[in-house]
Amino acid sequence: MNVFRHYRATPWTSFSISQNPILSSILHGLCGFTSRSSVELAEEFESSGHPLSGEFDSHVYARVLQDCAASFDEMRGRSVHCDVLKRAGCLDLFGWNILINVYVKLGVLLDSRKVFDEMPERNTISFVTLIQGYAQSLQFVEAIELFLKLHREGHELNPFVFTTVLKLLVDMEFPELCRRFHSCIYKLGHDGNAFVGTALIDAYSIGGRVDCAREVFEGIHEKDLVSWTGMVACYAKNEYFEEALECYSWMRKVGFKPNNYTFASSLKACAALGDVNLGQSIHGCILKTRWEADGYVGGGLLDLYTKCGDIDDALKVFRGMHDKNMILWSFMIARYAQIDCCQEAQELFFEMRRALVTPNQFTFASFLQACATLEDVEMGEQTHCHVVKVGLDLDIFVANALIDVYAKCGRMVDSEKLFIESPNRNEVTWNTMIVGYAQSGSGEEALELFSQMIDSQVQCTQVTYSSVLRACASLAALEPGMQIHSFVSKTIYNDDIVIGNSLIDMYAKCGSVKDARLIFDTMNERDKVSWNTMISGYSLHGLGADALEVFYKMMKMKVKPDKITFVGVLSACSNGGLLDQGWSYFTSMHKDYGIEPCIEHYTCMVWLLGRAGHLNDAVKLIDQIPFEASLMLWRALLGACVVHKNIELGTVAAQRVLDLDPQDDSAHVLLSNMYAAARKWSNVVSVRKYMKRKGVKKEPGLSWIENQNKVHYFTVGDKSHPEMRLINGMLEWLNIKITKAGYVADHDVVLLDVEDDEKDRHLWSHSERLALALGLIVTPPGRPVRIIKNLRICTDCHAAIKFISKAVQREIVVRDMNRFHHFEDGICSCGDYW
Repeated sequence: MNVFRHYRATPWTSFSISQNPILSSILHGLCGFTSRSSVELAEEFESSGHPLSGEFDSHVYARVLQDCAASFDEMRGRSVHCDVLKRAGCLDLFGWNILINVYVKLGVLLDSRKVFDEMPERNTISFVTLIQGYAQSLQFVEAIELFLKLHREGHELNPFVFTTVLKLLVDMEFPELCRRFHSCIYKLGHDGNAFVGTALIDAYSIGGRVDCAREVFEGIHEKDLVSWTGMVACYAKNEYFEEALECYSWMRKVGFKPNNYTFASSLKACAALGDVNLGQSIHGCILKTRWEADGYVGGGLLDLYTKCGDIDDALKVFRGMHDKNMILWSFMIARYAQIDCCQEAQELFFEMRRALVTPNQFTFASFLQACATLEDVEMGEQTHCHVVKVGLDLDIFVANALIDVYAKCGRMVDSEKLFIESPNRNEVTWNTMIVGYAQSGSGEEALELFSQMIDSQVQCTQVTYSSVLRACASLAALEPGMQIHSFVSKTIYNDDIVIGNSLIDMYAKCGSVKDARLIFDTMNERDKVSWNTMISGYSLHGLGADALEVFYKMMKMKVKPDKITFVGVLSACSNGGLLDQGWSYFTSMHKDYGIEPCIEHYTCMVWLLGRAGHLNDAVKLIDQIPFEASLMLWRALLGACVVHKNIELGTVAAQRVLDLDPQDDSAHVLLSNMYAAARKWSNVVSVRKYMKRKGVKKEPGLSWIENQNKVHYFTVGDKSHPEMRLINGMLEWLNIKITKAGYVADHDVVLLDVEDDEKDRHLWSHSERLALALGLIVTPPGRPVRIIKNLRICTDCHAAIKFISKAVQREIVVRDMNRFHHFEDGICSCGDYW
């Protein structure tokens, strides 16, 4: 163990040549091994006759210089050097090398080089000592030049030289050059030397040449602990994890006891393979050999248990460590934050502070990640203040984490401020902002920032593309989504499964379910999210049969469904009116798959029963729910009551909605609509007065259409559009055309106490018809017209658009608040069931 540690620090100090006693003594001197104190050495220096006698003992001077190097006493070292110069530089070669080593260890390389240049003679030790000094100071060019000088002057190329140069190549990140040195080593017969071989293994390991490292390892004549450890580390570092564990096992069989580095590499391999049982076996060996307190070993154990999901055992290991440094604390906090044990991460951070361990930027970043997940904006603000005080607020990791905290807590203004003020931005900074915008529903801002990111030539990642595609989906912005798809197809993410899933979602939510299916069918590999997204996409478009067909294929492929799968399946059944199949799937969730229904599943079933007219069964199901009914569930029942004009039950459902959310405008509006449909105008007036008194504002009906990256918005009766004259002309023409084809207006839709001709005018000024008229004007013939509406499409507009689609021979896609309607040749994809 001691040999290995010493070898890693300065490889040459562990080297011994028994055949050369002079070289052996020089090495012994360079290592700085001395058993006497500086006082004793000074006394010996004086007792030797200097300066009173005329004799000069180079060996005594060398021992004093050794002591100066060991105690880092620069002033004393220079004094001795001055005295040597006064005596005409009477040191022998051993003493001069010691003097070079003094200046190297003190970091005074200029003086070290000056001594080197003025030496009357030099040997290999002289060169290598100075080369090591240059390497430690990262002056690699000077180190290489010195090595070339060593070679040109014909000095011995011994193992001492090769271990130093190989380490230099690793430090320079030029491990590929070690092949050339390997040839020289082989020619000189040093390839079987354990120290040189281990240095070669390290160099090849850094360069990823595991095959070469293995070849070197097999050629070492007498493999020692360092050689075995180097090979195990090489395998583990280059992700040959099974081979690393085989090498570890063989090492044990031939009788070597592992050290801390061997254990750390073996644990890394176990963690990567997820083999917690073997890791526990190695843990037992660690306890027997008492290496558990070592920092490398402790870190490896923590990594093993956390990666294998055994956070409790990781905590036990952590608690059992005597000297917990900042790295280990930070590691545990990060792991807790990454597995969403954020409360524990915060508590561990507080404990770290009580232990007076100072956090660094990575600790703060992990702690802020926990705050973001918990949406703990108060703790995030306090941490923000603290990092400003300690000067870490401009660190890119901390700044990114702060942006994420404010974004996830809905404080996008604060995130924007930090983003703008950040002097250093990387792709994570941009992605964090884009994700924040997408998650907060600010899709337009996400797309705008994505455009700026492209202009700034920042490298986009998987997160970037998936987030902007999500923004397009939320806006139902098909054209930008298609442009991003085209952009992605030219990148390495073209076959990425996450991007593929995002594309399916985008196309489905933008009204192009055929393109969504095309993406799904052409994916090289699919995960559960792929299947769920496709099922939900078909459900959103009211294509229940297609959704169930995908579900059947999912079952055939042995992909196990989850809660989200059944939300999509039950939603497809409810949108298609498939009552029997819906009940069957609802029952099989728990029976066949062990999935307990959640509120989303109950909401789908309540809407399915209610829409089918089984209102009493819907109420019974609500009574059977093992937890409190949600707002969405009562809204579903209220919506079904409106469809079937059940005022009594509708009033109860509306009251339940208002109990949960007194400011819910939809409940008031639906209740008012029910009263209006039943001609109970006094009740309508009462509801509207109540809304006015409570300050409840009805969400205005909006429809919009996108054309050439410009969005056109319309409200009911809107006259503000600059092309209003053309729009009115198109509406008059459509009215004449479909009336001749058999269209009859449904006046019951107009919930106003006015004459029929006024109701006709009101119907033809609905926002979706205004948007449709503009779409038919500006969209090239033959292309689909896509309209988005924030409320449910009314029955009369639904009937009129069916006639219009046949009259103009165009596909018309309308996305209302619940689903998509595809109108083509007089037929709607919903089958008039919505």
